[in-house]
Amino acid sequence: MRAQLSTLFGILIFLVGAISARAQPFGPDPALYYTVEHGITMYSPADTTRPYLHLRFREQVNVIEKGVEWSQVRTLDGANGMVRTSQLSNVWLRISKESQTLFVYKGGALIAQYPTDLGYNFFADKEKRGAAAEPDHWRTPEGEFYVVSKNPQSEFYRALVLNYPNGEDAERGREAGLISEAEYETIKQADKLFRMPPMGTRLGGWIEIHGDGTGRRANWTHGCIAVLNDEIDRLWDLVDVGTPVLIDT
Repeated sequence: MRAQLSTLFGILIFLVGAISARAQPFGPDPALYYTVEHGITMYSPADTTRPYLHLRFREQVNVIEKGVEWSQVRTLDGANGMVRTSQLSNVWLRISKESQTLFVYKGGALIAQYPTDLGYNFFADKEKRGAAAEPDHWRTPEGEFYVVSKNPQSEFYRALVLNYPNGEDAERGREAGLISEAEYETIKQADKLFRMPPMGTRLGGWIEIHGDGTGRRANWTHGCIAVLNDEIDRLWDLVDVGTPVLIDT
């Protein structure tokens, strides 16, 4: 599963480069989607009552023909079949720390962009949990993440919770002596199984895309990405648990 996520982000990073170079929406494979539910059944292309195989959560597929209720797809290993269209997505998010902007894509097409408030010290990558005595570590992390949970009753209106710390953060934390071996294994296991990681280690946690933003690209959060409430409402309807989120410099 981790390999699948890395492959998908490899494609997304390619898209970002292509978009930046051409200054217009561009995608080498607009048919690439991913599954947004666990245990999806793919049915025979000739009969949607005949189960064919099961797809993993966040598995990549190519959409051959997209319909309102059913879509014909091909898995990356060549299996063809039908799945419910509602179980697929090609939405992904990119946050540019340099421009303090959240970009919303469908495949290679940019469909929206919103100004963001970021961490107090947003220039640096997150290394560990910040505190009032160490505000320098209230940083917005950089890297490849995904939405691991949606919180409709956040302290900051609504929140899309990211899977920070992820496996790469666990590797870094262990090398730096910030986390124990048990904490390392727990984070790695959560990363492998696409589950909520532990948020209480010295690496920090609860990095979210949430509401109550100023819309002025201010720097006041403890590492989160804040947007206006009407913008988080729009994101709420677009984003699924599992949606990729790329945070770059």
